Amino acid sequence: MNLISIPAFQDNYIWVLVDDDRRCVIVDPGESEPVLTAITENGWLPEAILLTHHHNDHVGGVPALRAKFPHLVVYGPAETQDKGTTHVVKDGEKVLILGWDFSVFATPGHTSGHICFYSKPYLFCGDTLFSGGCGRLFEGTPVQMYQSLQKIAALPDDTLICCAHEYTLGNMKFAASILPDDRAIQDYYQKVKELRAKNQKTLPVILKNEREINVFLRTDDIDLINKINQETNLQQPEDCFAWLRSKKDNFR
Repeated sequence: MNLISIPAFQDNYIWVLVDDDRRCVIVDPGESEPVLTAITENGWLPEAILLTHHHNDHVGGVPALRAKFPHLVVYGPAETQDKGTTHVVKDGEKVLILGWDFSVFATPGHTSGHICFYSKPYLFCGDTLFSGGCGRLFEGTPVQMYQSLQKIAALPDDTLICCAHEYTLGNMKFAASILPDDRAIQDYYQKVKELRAKNQKTLPVILKNEREINVFLRTDDIDLINKINQETNLQQPEDCFAWLRSKKDNFR
């Protein structure tokens, strides 16, 4: 399989997995035009679409893609039933596409029905985990999102995090403000600044590295707990996560 990212809107990525026969799986097509262009230019043969949640910047391109390719099977959570999904999938299920097993697991938080698709080493996590950050809590609770991130953190070290937005620079600016003396965070922040200055992508990222630089995956880290307790007194990782997410919501 070859992994390809197609830029969309201002900062979205639409992910495409292509096999040796040019058959492909499309993930979270927020708009159809860049996908259709890539299909034409590369001679891809689309087989399926995977949807992680119902927000329009992840599902908006489905109707046009299915109009062009009526055979397309669209897998998504129940919350995407009115967005073009043909096969509703839920936590614990497996989907076989192009000879690859995709495991489905629930990751509520950003939305109440958000799911991820995992086929080693690829994780398509929508708006649950970003490099250096995580999604806003539009429908779920901090505890739900914390638990969702723990599921992701438990995956193998070499997991490729294929998230849906180029938010890394802003996320690392926040992380650096929280732990200004952390060498791993500061080094990665500098690397990301250099990449974005050249308009280069920062994704996908490897989970092993993400565990080191993403404060939302480090809520049991003593340095982070000590930093948080300069302002409040929190010990439980769920509470530390909620504090961090609230800080990030108001960070500029």
